[in-house]
Amino acid sequence: MLHTSAHPFPDPLASYGWDDAWQLRFASYAEEGLVPGRVARVDRGLCDVVTADGVVRADTALVTPRDPVRIICTGDWAVVAHGAGATGAHVRALLPRRTAVVRSGASRRSEGQVLAANVDTVLIAASLAVEPDLGRIERFLALAWESGAAPLVVLTKADLAPDAEQIREDVEAVAPGVPVHAVSAATGRGVDALAAALGGSTVLLGQSGVGKSTLFNALVGEEAMSVRSIGVDGKGRHTTTTRELLPLPGGRGVLIDTPGLRGVGVMAADDGLEEVFAEIEELAGECRFADCSHESEPGCAVRQALDEGTLTFRRLDSYRKLQRENQRMAARADARVRAELRRVWKARGGTARAARRLS
Repeated sequence: MLHTSAHPFPDPLASYGWDDAWQLRFASYAEEGLVPGRVARVDRGLCDVVTADGVVRADTALVTPRDPVRIICTGDWAVVAHGAGATGAHVRALLPRRTAVVRSGASRRSEGQVLAANVDTVLIAASLAVEPDLGRIERFLALAWESGAAPLVVLTKADLAPDAEQIREDVEAVAPGVPVHAVSAATGRGVDALAAALGGSTVLLGQSGVGKSTLFNALVGEEAMSVRSIGVDGKGRHTTTTRELLPLPGGRGVLIDTPGLRGVGVMAADDGLEEVFAEIEELAGECRFADCSHESEPGCAVRQALDEGTLTFRRLDSYRKLQRENQRMAARADARVRAELRRVWKARGGTARAARRLS
């Protein structure tokens, strides 16, 4: 049974990230007898919400906007009402997000998809069973930095890579300022150190088969997610089908598992790209011409770095590719905004014409 009495500071939610700032935002709802809760799972118009009185199943119909980025997501803080009779609990509103991990949608439209909300850390998983794709890691890093959270890279299946330490150093080179951990959930190598580095709210991202579910189980301390056996090619099989939030041991925070991501499209990620490719941005500022394309212009600091070997062609190509993709998404977003404005203007014009005919 969900109680509707206001909790001045719901201690059971403290380990889920509730604090004085959230309480202040919630204050007006408390006067209406509503309660706060952290969204742990969303599924077909319903969601599991962790409240101070336990987990409730709530309807999300009242918080389903047109904009997909604003749709309720795992990690959101929800305002929950317990309806009378058969109506059951429902989410009345969502508290404004502090951070949101958003990728571009799978379609060619400019709409985004929110992967997790209100997280402090984005844990990017890549497998050492195969050679890590540095370009893909850079994409994940841009996504993480743009969200407002801090990225952390974890290289899984370290027991399958004799050169795990060398690969870790290679990844550190493309992730300036970002901690990189090499772990093996099978042997326990590096898991304790990774667990000690986590706190607050963390979301685990990565491709299918990189060992996310196995790592998730190791970090939360229970068989929370089903794990299929590894195939003969050394790759795992996709197991996670939805985003799920569970507490970390000792009240140290929460961890959100996510389905494997085939594509990692960047969307309005200017700040994220600047963070990931900080050395290229710095070099570009030293070029003789402000609009230098880094192709054949004299006084190009980027080309000089390539010639000296302090910058690789792979890294520059990755930077250019993500920049072009980011610019295309920005242009599509502008076109969508213009189309929406035209739709509104057209509707208003029709209303005005109807009013004149009636007058």
